Amino acid sequence: MKQHSEIAIVTGGAGGIGAAICRYLADAGHIVAVTDLDGAAAERVAASLPGEGHIGVGLNVADEVSVASAFDAVTQRLGRPSVLVAAAGILHFKPNGDRPLVIETELSDWQRTVTINQTGCFLTCREFARRLPDEPTFGRIVTISSVTAQIGGYRSNAAYIASKAAILGFTKALARELAPRGVTVNAVAPGLIDAPMLRQSLSPEKDAQAASAIPLGRIGLPEDVADAVAYLVSRGAGYQTGTTIDVNGGYRMQ
Repeated sequence: MKQHSEIAIVTGGAGGIGAAICRYLADAGHIVAVTDLDGAAAERVAASLPGEGHIGVGLNVADEVSVASAFDAVTQRLGRPSVLVAAAGILHFKPNGDRPLVIETELSDWQRTVTINQTGCFLTCREFARRLPDEPTFGRIVTISSVTAQIGGYRSNAAYIASKAAILGFTKALARELAPRGVTVNAVAPGLIDAPMLRQSLSPEKDAQAASAIPLGRIGLPEDVADAVAYLVSRGAGYQTGTTIDVNGGYRMQ
């Protein structure tokens, strides 16, 4: 099926997985607004993308004023976005690389994780939905959850797991709300992916040991996640909504 060019916003677009998603969307012919807390990094990623018209915009997903301002900037420069990929997120570890147990978790760390991962997803999705036209239209939202939300832990902590589990429920709720508007809402749940977040707790020399628990026998790449996202935003995924694509090499099967 021929791909149509869409205007796409990617949050956390300067990160490892986020940047790969931006590249894949640009490769598919979409015009990408790379957004990130680090606005300069977002501009660098945008400048590196294939094709023309891509922009970088500073965005704090945890601040609703910043979210509205970023959407305003994208709309003014590119037009109303029809695709949103909510990829911004954080994972907190102790200085030695160990995950903090619940009893060790400071309230401030819990709140920061939930605010960025969970509330940030809500705020950006809400802003996208508020700007939809009254009549049904093409639209795609992809949220990023995690295999840890499905199995209860593995190289992550309770705050991260809880925030990513909430995204799965939110994705289903929003999918039902926006289905009559012609907009699909789906999640991608990555497993172990060779990105900066994983490297907080896994050094490269331990990759083989970690990969031994994965049926496909390797750590995933950001491009593996980006491929799933590119499919979900395509016209070919028009009958898929409220679902989760697992990208984990078979680590979790259902």
